[in-house]
Order: sequence, then C-alpha cells, then structure tokens
Amino acid sequence: MIFPLLLVAVGLNAPAAIDPSGFRDGANHWRNINQPERLLQALPDQARYQPEQVREIAANLLLFQRRNGGWIKDHDMLAILTDEQKARLRETQDRNDTTYDNHNIHPQVDYLARAYSLFGDPDWRTACERGLDFIFASQYPHGGFPQRWPNPRGFAAHITFNDGVMIGILNVLRAAAEPDSHFSWLDEARRERARDAVARGIDCLLRCQIRTGDRITGWGQQHDEVTFETRSARSFELACIAAQDTTEIVTFLIGVKDPSPEVVRSVEAAVGWLEEVRLHGIRVERIAAPPAEFYRHRTEHDVIVVEDPAAPSLWARHYEVGSNRPIFASRDGIKVYSLAEVDRERRTGSDWYGDWPAALLEKAYPTWREAHRGEVK
Repeated sequence: MIFPLLLVAVGLNAPAAIDPSGFRDGANHWRNINQPERLLQALPDQARYQPEQVREIAANLLLFQRRNGGWIKDHDMLAILTDEQKARLRETQDRNDTTYDNHNIHPQVDYLARAYSLFGDPDWRTACERGLDFIFASQYPHGGFPQRWPNPRGFAAHITFNDGVMIGILNVLRAAAEPDSHFSWLDEARRERARDAVARGIDCLLRCQIRTGDRITGWGQQHDEVTFETRSARSFELACIAAQDTTEIVTFLIGVKDPSPEVVRSVEAAVGWLEEVRLHGIRVERIAAPPAEFYRHRTEHDVIVVEDPAAPSLWARHYEVGSNRPIFASRDGIKVYSLAEVDRERRTGSDWYGDWPAALLEKAYPTWREAHRGEVK
C-alpha cells in the first residue's frame, strides 16, 4: 500500500503537494467500474484536482466524511464535484455506510494529518481526529478489524486483510503512535490509544497466521473474527493462503521496532512459504477479444496463461491450504485449478497472478534479516 507523502516542489513560489495515490483504488472504482447503487455517479470526463490543490482536496474529504467519522467507499476524493453532488453528500452524512473496503478511510486520515501539518486548518485536524476515533471504535478487542463498520454482517465482519484493510489501518496507527512527523501534533491520549491498537493488531496477525500440520505459512484474505481461521469472502474469493496479503503483512512486520521472537518467527515462516510457492515458467498475457459487457465492468480483452521458461517468477492470488496449489473461481464459487476454467467475467475482472512478493524477497527481507541475524533461528 502506498500512503500519501508530502511532496515539496522545487522553486521559491512552487506550492507543496500531498501525494494522493492512496485514493487510487476508490477513484478507479468510481470512474471505471459499474455500480448503479453508488451514491454519486461520475459524469463523463469529470475533472479532478491536481496534487498541489491540497485545500480543495481536503475540503472534498470533509464533504465525503460521514458523521460517524468514517467515509463511504468507491468515490474519487479528487473529483471536482458539481453543486448537486455536494448537496447529495451533505444530505446523506448521517448514514452508516462506512467501510474500509477498497483502500478506504485510512488514506483519508493520513492525508488530513499531512494537510493539517502543512497548512494548520483546524477543521482538518478535527476531521482527522474523528477518523482516528472511528478506527479505534471499529477495532475488535483481539486487535483485528472488520471490512465494514458499524454493524458488520456476513463476511464483512471477518478480520480483513484484502484490499489493504488491516495493514493500511495499522500503518496509519503506527505513524500516529511513534509518531511520524505529520502526526506530531496529535494529543497524547490518542497517541497512547494508537500504541495499544498497534500492539493488539500485531497479536491478531500472529494468531491469524495459517498452520498446516506443524508448519507456519502465510495469511488469507479474510479470517474468522472468532476462530482466526481463513475464510471465504465474495463467491470467487475462496478460503486460501493469499500471496499478496501475506506480502503486505510481512512488510508491516519487518517494520516493527525491537521485534519479539514470535514476530521474527512469523516473518521467517511466511518468507519461507512465499519462496516455496513461487511459480516458474509462465507469464500472464492480455489478448484482444470481442467486446463484452458484464455487471461490473466492460472489456475488450481476455487473459491467458502462457508457458515461458524465461519469464520472471509469479505468484498466484490464492493458494489452497494444505496443497499449496493455485486455486481460482468464477462467481459460482466452484473451486478450479487453472485460470482457463474461470469464466471471462472473472478472468478479466480480478488480478489472479502478480509479482507482489518480489521486492520484499529481493531487497527488504534480506536487509531485515541481516539486521536481525542474531535473532533468526
């Protein structure tokens, strides 16, 4: 997950900017994925604010924020809104339609902290504090976070790693707890709550790590909020060990200062699993195909897996617990073992393969291991 960063432009009169890439997932859904039930619909070619327009973007964040302190998902936080769209947001602020899904809420909190540090607008500080309080209230006592809050139901109540939920939250809380410079203004009471939330979050991560026999492996996309076992989410997201989410969790854990033996053991085991499930000799290729329109998206391509001995390593999105075989599914929820068996709607609507662990295994992990070589067994 890439969090917003302060960007200082070169030149005496050049404005400072805050990197808005944390909002990329929501903006993509708003502009490119069909959701008729969404509160606001993007207009054709609706314009966006530029990164240096911090005041305008922060004003948008306040408009999108619900009274409970959270945010609705799948809208472009940088959109230049019409008067009608602004009025719609104001008249629906009492709704509890807030969710962490699709990299939501924690990027807004982080952005507002940076904006307040830059310009000192007290309304932005208040909005940021309300966002933090929302995060504190949504955390389970054992340290996990649901996908949706308040009133989570079904798979939205599971401890969620998919779409940057738990690790995105913990990264922001760690920045508030240490604190990073953009949270230097935070009051000590919230800073202490952030420290406690991070500690409980780490404990939850360790409890969720999947064991097969006497081996510790990685993590799934979602885990049961009571038993901590890996669980299914949407019909095509089967209970599994997930390479992308495991990578994000390990990346967070190697950032823990003075890690406990349990954290070190967790990292070593997860890295070992990621190495074991590398896929060699294949590449994923997009090919032209007749235009097709599905419920959520349109496409003019298809996706195939091609044998290629020279291809760099890939990882599957989902691995079967126990066998470590890549698994896939269409919206019918039937488990299959090759991408070719998935219907075109899901072949083109999900990222089934990626190189997510590559940078971790090649750079970040070796550096961490060298720093902790006396603790690694």
